[in-house]
Amino acid sequence: MWRIGAGLTLVLIVGSACARGPRVKEPHAPPGASAVSPIARILPAAIEAQSLSGDGVSIDQRTTIVVTSDDPAVRRIGGMLSTLLARATGVVVPIKGREATGATPAILLTIDPAAPAGDEAYDLNTAGPVASLKARAPAGLFYGVQTIRQLLPYWTEYQAVMFQEARPLTLPAVHVRDAPRYPWRGAMLDVARHFFGAADVKRFVDLLALHKMNRLHLHLADDQGWRIEIRKRPALTETGARSAVGGGPGGFYSQAEYADIVAYAADRFVTIVPEIDMPGHTNAALASYAELNCTGQAPPVFTGTDVGFSALCVEKEETYRFIDDIVGEISSLTPGPYFHMGGDEVKTLTAQQYRAFVERVQTIVQAHGKAMIGWDEVAATALSPSSIVQHWRPEAAHAELARAPHLILSPGNRAYLDMKYDAGTAIGLNWAGLIPIRTAYDWDPATLVPEAPAAAILGVEAPLWSETTATIRDVEFLAMPRLAAIAEVGWSAPARHDWDSFRERLGAQAPRWTAIGINFFRAPEIPWAR
Repeated sequence: MWRIGAGLTLVLIVGSACARGPRVKEPHAPPGASAVSPIARILPAAIEAQSLSGDGVSIDQRTTIVVTSDDPAVRRIGGMLSTLLARATGVVVPIKGREATGATPAILLTIDPAAPAGDEAYDLNTAGPVASLKARAPAGLFYGVQTIRQLLPYWTEYQAVMFQEARPLTLPAVHVRDAPRYPWRGAMLDVARHFFGAADVKRFVDLLALHKMNRLHLHLADDQGWRIEIRKRPALTETGARSAVGGGPGGFYSQAEYADIVAYAADRFVTIVPEIDMPGHTNAALASYAELNCTGQAPPVFTGTDVGFSALCVEKEETYRFIDDIVGEISSLTPGPYFHMGGDEVKTLTAQQYRAFVERVQTIVQAHGKAMIGWDEVAATALSPSSIVQHWRPEAAHAELARAPHLILSPGNRAYLDMKYDAGTAIGLNWAGLIPIRTAYDWDPATLVPEAPAAAILGVEAPLWSETTATIRDVEFLAMPRLAAIAEVGWSAPARHDWDSFRERLGAQAPRWTAIGINFFRAPEIPWAR
């Protein structure tokens, strides 16, 4: 969140830009700071980005952020920008309404039906004395503010800077016109194998928002642990939550904690997608309720990493009453329109049993007002028009995927953030291969499943499974910088997809990421700025 000093006005407008500008010195940079072109700091790549002549808007005690909409979300975005500018300048920039239009210097945030098409598109022009940010919806303004954040000097990310004396700052003069390629740009965090508390999840949300990603898929249950309170089924947290890979203490989110995560993400235009994996990957549930087992006997808790050995008893009606309770409570806590039922790596059921199970769960999910998502194994079943297939297996049958109503693309050999970067990476897995930065970046979602209609592709998602990650620092190390690569794959137009440009812009992020405190992998192929 950002606070900005009194006297500064912020105007948000969506516009067009192109071409890469000249290298310029960071405004008011501390001694030794590197000179990096403002345009070279924008990531993901914008449709058009152009450096303009002259100075951008000044941020000092005269500046004002002007919000011309009555939408509370727009005013909240203005508050985020104000907080950011306060840390940058030591000046609290006030937020004023449309009556302040015309004040200078100012930043104007405007909801404009004539702005570029799409709720997430924006037009930003920072030429002084009034900067303008326009969009058709609050999400576009939010993403424009992320671009403003990247235009600010990296040292403004240091929390300690805001306690120093006030220092005026001038935004570089640029014109950026931008919109995402795909509506689904996300990541998955596995909190089941190792548990990550609410503060860690919020930090991960912040990483997504910084890179204009809008989905966080939470893998809330697996063989090793159950991570969300279900009031109708208390044994899930009394027993199933008390384990983790390697025998750790486990943990879970209370319903209040989960709702807080959902709200935090929504404020940053990130939709939470909850997953309860089934019918396999269910040992934590089976250990909690004996009646979910065909034998009627509960197995011990599991702390290993094997897969495919567990399954709900799909012939019992009690199983579907259980699922209805789970889907109902989680859906009531999650305003987003999705529920992920997993469906992967089921090795103990026949094809007929699996198909019948998925199709019945689909009706339960729909009865609770959600669209069902499943891993790509569910493509072999009869799916309704609203259901979504998440493609993860590089060897999955394209003919089945092509029949999917909707597709999220998460190819394991490109998008899995838990794979090692190289043979020497200390943590991570390698079953899908090693994934250096270029491998994560150099692919086109439109050609991954060529048999699928282009309209069926919702976008991309980068899963991070937690077998080898015990802390959020571990998560950051495996995610960053590959998360930024997947963000650009999902956001930027194909014409802007260029490895040489990307590696330069990625390298320019290093000082900012360091100031934020991100534990990122300094890939040797990237020219990291200092």
